[in-house]
Amino acid sequence: MTHDLTPKYTVPGIEREAAGRLIGVLRLRLHALNDLHLTLKHVHWNVVGPHFIAVHEMIDPQVDQVREMADDVAERIAALGGVAQGTPGALVAERNWDDYSIGRADAIAHLGALDVVYTGVIEGVRAAVKEAGEIDPATEDLLIGQLRDLEQFQWFVRAHLETAGGTLATGGAESEAEGAERGSELARGKNGR
Repeated sequence: MTHDLTPKYTVPGIEREAAGRLIGVLRLRLHALNDLHLTLKHVHWNVVGPHFIAVHEMIDPQVDQVREMADDVAERIAALGGVAQGTPGALVAERNWDDYSIGRADAIAHLGALDVVYTGVIEGVRAAVKEAGEIDPATEDLLIGQLRDLEQFQWFVRAHLETAGGTLATGGAESEAEGAERGSELARGKNGR
């Protein structure tokens, strides 16, 4: 969906057209963060198995911090003169990824799927950092800080998915379902590579 996102005014030192580019970049980041915090909460509610409490309690602080990230991105969009479109309809219409597909499942299966989700989110932030860096150091700085936190969250997830030999059970997984299956195999002791 293509929109003219050029604002009527923007922050000093940035041209309106460049601000419109930034707003477009940030708009997709806002959708990704809103989607991520809902996905994390879904995982929090639907984990089962022997690792339940560890994963259940690990996820909530991530939910809270991702929600704060979304708020920061929305406020940056507004500061640039744009509209922070945070409605579910806009998210679904404009996202370029599928909905999270894992329901009630073993905690390690969910972590396998979340590893794939975090990879997609992090790749999107890295691309946004690159684009923002060409226009505005303040927006770039915001995104870099979020990137660090998201990479830390993925590290927390991956700590449950790493074998004693240092291999990531979900390495090379291209879908949530594949990540979940590899996580399940690890939990069952079938993935000791």
